[in-house]
Amino acid sequence: MSAIDTNVPVISARGLRKAYRNKLALDDTRFEIPSGRIIGLIGPNGSGKTTTLKAVLGLIPFEGDLKVLGRDPRTERDELMKDVCFIADVAVLPRWIRVSEAIEYVAGVHPRFDRAKCERFLAHTQLKPNLRVREMSKGMIVQLHLALVMAIDARLLVLDEPTLGLDILYRKEFYQRLLEDYFDEQKTIIITTHQVEEIEHILTDVLFIRDGKITIDANMEDLGNRFTEVLLNPANVEAARALGPIDERQIAFGKTVMLFDGVPSHQLAHLGETRLPGLADLFVATMKGAYA
Repeated sequence: MSAIDTNVPVISARGLRKAYRNKLALDDTRFEIPSGRIIGLIGPNGSGKTTTLKAVLGLIPFEGDLKVLGRDPRTERDELMKDVCFIADVAVLPRWIRVSEAIEYVAGVHPRFDRAKCERFLAHTQLKPNLRVREMSKGMIVQLHLALVMAIDARLLVLDEPTLGLDILYRKEFYQRLLEDYFDEQKTIIITTHQVEEIEHILTDVLFIRDGKITIDANMEDLGNRFTEVLLNPANVEAARALGPIDERQIAFGKTVMLFDGVPSHQLAHLGETRLPGLADLFVATMKGAYA
C-alpha cells in the first residue's frame, strides 16, 4: 500500500440528508475522520448510525457532500471498495461454505487479500479447511470472518456491531486481535456498538449521533478535558446545581453524581470527588429522552 497523506481526511461529510418515508435518518450530518484513528460511532437505535455507514459504503442514495478516501461512494464505489472492508453481524456468511471455500472466494474478489496472512491467523484457531460454517459456534464464525478481513490490506475498516451475540471472551479476543494484528497508522477503523464500555480503551475518537445529527465529535483526550463527573458531598448539592450540570443521578447510599460540560475540574474539586466520566455514562447522560 502506497504512502498516505495523513492531512487528507479519510471521510469528509457535509450536510448529509437521508429520509425514510417521513423520518429523517440523516439531518445535515457533518463530520471529518482523519487517517490512523479508531472511531466509535455511538448512538441509540434509530439515531442514524447504520444509515451513516451505508452512505459511507455507497449502499444507499443520499443528499449532501461525502468523500471517502477522496471518492464519492455514490459514483465511485467499485474503486472505493478496493480500499475498504466491512464487517457486520457474521450471520452474512453462508452456512454451507467451508473454510477453504471462503478463503478462495475472498482471494478471487479482493485484489489486496493476503492468503498466507489469513492462514497464519487461522493456524491459531480450531478452524480446519473442510469445516463448514453450519458446524461452527458463533465465536468460530467470528474468527473466520476476522481472519478473512485482517488479511485484506484495506485503508478503512467499518465494523457494525461486529461482536453481537458473542460471549465476553470472544469479544475481548476480537478487539485484541484487531489492535495487535491489524491496526496501524495508515489504517482507520470505524466501530458501532452498544457495548461501549468494551471498546472505550481502544478508541482514539468518538462521534455521538442522535436523530441524524452529530452531537459530540471529539478525540478521547479532549473528551476527558471537556467533561467532569463529581461525586458530591451532600452539603454541596445545591452549590453544584448552580453551576449548571448537564446530568444528575442518584447512586447507592443516597449520594448524588453530577456531570458537567466545559466547567474546569479545579472549579469543582471543592464540591466532592471529581473523575472522568466513563463513555457509557456520558452516552446515557447526553442521550436521555432519545428512547422516549
